Amino acid sequence: VERILGESPHRVRFTALNQRLAGAPLEPRSATAAFDAATGRYTLRCGSQGAGALRGQIASAMGVEAGLIRVLTDDVGGGFGLKTPGYPEYPALLVAARKLGRAVHWRSSRSESFMSDNQGRDNVVTAELALDDDGRFLALKVRSIANMGAFLSAQGAHIATGNFARCLPTVYDIPKVDVGVRCVFTNTLPTGPYRGAGRPEANYVLERLIEQAARETGIDPVALRRRNLVPPGAMPKRTAVGTTVDSGEFAAVLDRALELSRYRSFSERRAKSAADGKLRGIGVSCFLEHAGAMGEESAEIVFAEGGRLQLRLGVQSNGQGHATVFRDLLAGRLGIPAEAVEVREGDSDFDLKGGPSVASRSAMTVGAAVAEAVELLIGKGRRMAADALEAAEADIVYRQGAFEVAGTDRRVALLALAGRAARMRAPGKMAESLDTRATTDVPQSFPNGCHVAEVEIDPETGRVEVVAYTAIDDCGTVLNHALVEGQLLGGLAQGLGQALMEEVVYDGETGQLVTGTFNDYAMPRAEQMPPVAAAEHPVFCRTNPLGVKGVGEAGTTGSIAAIMNAIADAVPGGRGAGLQMPATAEKIWRACRGERVPGGSA
Repeated sequence: VERILGESPHRVRFTALNQRLAGAPLEPRSATAAFDAATGRYTLRCGSQGAGALRGQIASAMGVEAGLIRVLTDDVGGGFGLKTPGYPEYPALLVAARKLGRAVHWRSSRSESFMSDNQGRDNVVTAELALDDDGRFLALKVRSIANMGAFLSAQGAHIATGNFARCLPTVYDIPKVDVGVRCVFTNTLPTGPYRGAGRPEANYVLERLIEQAARETGIDPVALRRRNLVPPGAMPKRTAVGTTVDSGEFAAVLDRALELSRYRSFSERRAKSAADGKLRGIGVSCFLEHAGAMGEESAEIVFAEGGRLQLRLGVQSNGQGHATVFRDLLAGRLGIPAEAVEVREGDSDFDLKGGPSVASRSAMTVGAAVAEAVELLIGKGRRMAADALEAAEADIVYRQGAFEVAGTDRRVALLALAGRAARMRAPGKMAESLDTRATTDVPQSFPNGCHVAEVEIDPETGRVEVVAYTAIDDCGTVLNHALVEGQLLGGLAQGLGQALMEEVVYDGETGQLVTGTFNDYAMPRAEQMPPVAAAEHPVFCRTNPLGVKGVGEAGTTGSIAAIMNAIADAVPGGRGAGLQMPATAEKIWRACRGERVPGGSA
């Protein structure tokens, strides 16, 4: 790679800062612990992103069998990765409950959250891109310094290395890629998962680098991107970092984003802003993530009393709408009313294999397990229905909530068959019930998209407003349009926060946390959210039976580069090209005046 960089007609370099962020959910962590001396079992009720996964971490920390611990999770509130780890308070509470012989409750304050919860991002990345005379990408070299904090969290090093590197070279065809990451320890909180967890960092530096390449080569930034996109005919595409992207129509996604954002008429809007004394800029960000995987995932269908089905899952909803999307998925596949299905999560005693709700993984991993459970259930049901209807199993078909003897009117409803199986199993007349558990292990998927941000800047104050935002996302098969839109908007809000205002600050001399409250740590408000024009461009994913890709982190991953590229475009004379996040009003004001931006420009 170094040789190619040295010999190429164009060698472009850019340094990007991803500042340290706090997860800052509206609901800080809390927990209630209890110990049953008669059984020797511990119970912890807390907000988590996966009760089963958390149970294993706590059991390991306490040195007890996992079966002696029950973790229960009800409503979580915000998670964003912050509520995934097993924090020290949890085993401490359980030990206290055992020693005191009574339940113990703990609740974190906002300042405690800033001082004790894992934080996110915090790396400085220098990237170099080699291009030929036609603007074709030849090689990419990336060097990252990632701050782990005072000690390693469970996921910190993986996020900074594996998660970061596997996203490169995103949607572009770059034959050679060299990635190096140096993890360092500092007097700060550990870094861990925060919405995107390595994916936004990788996509951000590459999109800023491509903008810099467009400036230095004189090639239009959109044309430069289009020239280097991986074409659909190249799928599946094995990248230079060893991942295999199964599907994607990157050029079509880019074209839809340009059309929906009215990109080609931007000069008219810029002229109008100029007449009002404002600066206007537009920024494009193409992106690709790797989502899902993390091993096996289980789902269990249990026939409860009253003619209802319980769908038991090991993941945990914290804003993703599991109770809706998985209920509808199961009901649709079985042909029964959605009202007959109850989704149950948040109980480690379900003893289901699987991971937490992270990495935009739930729809594909749990969805695949639910689909497999339905197939297994119907297979068992055909055998039972054959016995009940006195027919050959080969003649039994399942249709709209009932098993039928093909070509006849003889049928038995699914719920009636389940009741019959339960009654016959109790006295030992039947070996199994219709309750069904399935475990699947599906590979990763690769969500992608193109976002376009348009900003307006007051050069007298440096105040920036995102006045328009366009998002085209390929999240594969869409299971619920409203939930996809909600995930996109939530991710966009957090991306806007990182681009413009959020930053954890420690005193440079004492190492003390400076941003310990919301008086010090700026957060985006609803009034700062731009009008959003969003559309889906679903390309069927080949790595799971539903064809879905993740969407939970797309809004964050796509937005930070789009907003920063728009700001750089708005600041005159190319003086915004090196601006770093957060792009505060002071930084932008100084850049507009041609002044040095302390700590804010590459």
